Amino acid sequence: MKKNKWRLLSMSIVIILSMILAACGGQVEAPADTAAAEKVAELQSQIEALNNQLKEAQSDTEVVVDPALQAQLDELQNQLKAVQNRTVVEFWTTDNEEDRVKMYEEVAARYMALHPEVDIRIVPIEEAGISQRISTAVAANRLPDIVRQGIERVASFAADGLLDEEANMAAIAAIGEDDFRKGPLSMVTNASTGKYAAVPFDGWIQALWYRQDVFDTLNLPAPVKWEDITASCKGLPGTDNLLYGIGLGTDPGQNYPHQVFEQVAISNNAWPFDESGAVTMDTPEMVAALEFYAGLQDCAIPGPQYWRGAREAYEYGQSGMMFYSTYIMDDLVDGSGKADGSVVELAYSDLAARTGFAPSMEGPNGAATYGQLVALGIMRDANPVAVDVVKFFMTGQNYQDILALAPLGKVPVLESAVDEWKNSSKYFEYYPAETLEAVAAGYDSMQRWLFRPDYDAVERAVVGDIEGRLLISQVISNIAIEGSMTPESGAQWLQEQVEILLAERQK
Repeated sequence: MKKNKWRLLSMSIVIILSMILAACGGQVEAPADTAAAEKVAELQSQIEALNNQLKEAQSDTEVVVDPALQAQLDELQNQLKAVQNRTVVEFWTTDNEEDRVKMYEEVAARYMALHPEVDIRIVPIEEAGISQRISTAVAANRLPDIVRQGIERVASFAADGLLDEEANMAAIAAIGEDDFRKGPLSMVTNASTGKYAAVPFDGWIQALWYRQDVFDTLNLPAPVKWEDITASCKGLPGTDNLLYGIGLGTDPGQNYPHQVFEQVAISNNAWPFDESGAVTMDTPEMVAALEFYAGLQDCAIPGPQYWRGAREAYEYGQSGMMFYSTYIMDDLVDGSGKADGSVVELAYSDLAARTGFAPSMEGPNGAATYGQLVALGIMRDANPVAVDVVKFFMTGQNYQDILALAPLGKVPVLESAVDEWKNSSKYFEYYPAETLEAVAAGYDSMQRWLFRPDYDAVERAVVGDIEGRLLISQVISNIAIEGSMTPESGAQWLQEQVEILLAERQK
């Protein structure tokens, strides 16, 4: 009797397994995705093993299909169809800290709950390793669908044909092109095609932070124009215990002087190369930029300085201006950490409220804001669903949750996101509304030597060499601190050095 019951159940299972195979068209074709293919292979192996085992137990016993087994059959059919048909979207992100990865995965889970046919896989990667990872993916013909990347990568990836410009254009249109700040859109535009090569995502802004209260007392204009910055630097010392007008980057061994000077140079239309690719480090515009920058040392903190000295002097109430990114905003409330592990005791408990923010600089031949922009790039041959995934990540609470991971350094690129972003950090409460609005508007004139759209890969590599070898920092130190160079001789030395770098890169 037991043997007959076992045979009856066996035949039921055989029938069910046959139905499964029939429902799937016989042999199930494994999807291209590795994980899904492994799941299908596992199911096939189990089905085949049971089939072989149970065929031996076949008899003429009447077949009765248990309702519970039928329910299992239905569930298994649904699972098998899902494995076969599920769309996989691979999303690489340089927001690779554990808490940030969890938030990306949470947003992805929200999307998948609405779209169970889609599987979004968040893959954390190192910023410095993007190019190598992409090269490996190209060689394996397995590019990801979406990559979070610094703007400096966009132009080179676009030049190599790795970005799907049509898909990125579609994503921007779906989000709402008019909602984007114009500056970020211009930075992701491929000059050769006129199309958007990636989707602006977030970033940070560098600015001249200054003692608004003292400026008001002295009736000084905001330090935006070169002449106003110089006048303020000279006029601030002696008021409200200020000893110096500014903390200036002059340390030859630090990158900080380069970051500040680059904004100065661009505000005077001074660039490393012209449209033809010729080196232009000794132009009158570059000489004037070096002269203006070095001239501020007359009213700046003495000796070689970099960001730490500039920050601490401002916090202690010793200087009236400093160049810094938006990451300074919490330090002006709590005090920054010192090299010895202690914390700066702020000169004023309300220093943040006393501080103004000037992100844009206006020189004789232009205006510029310095900072960083991060973009989401939809890659070549990406699944079309990637467009909708990018839109989802930049919509409503999803976008706000990403920005809230580091609101001081994740400034929204969407106009519609600014108001809610202003409430995403407790530190924003210490700043006037106009400061937060100015932070958000900083993208409108943000530029970098590296971002210039008509520079090719070699020229961008040389720009990286200029910064990496601290050429600007050395020249500024020689002019402003050592006195061993003039702006003219410093520019000539830069011309010679950059020509050498270009020749090395062109070999």
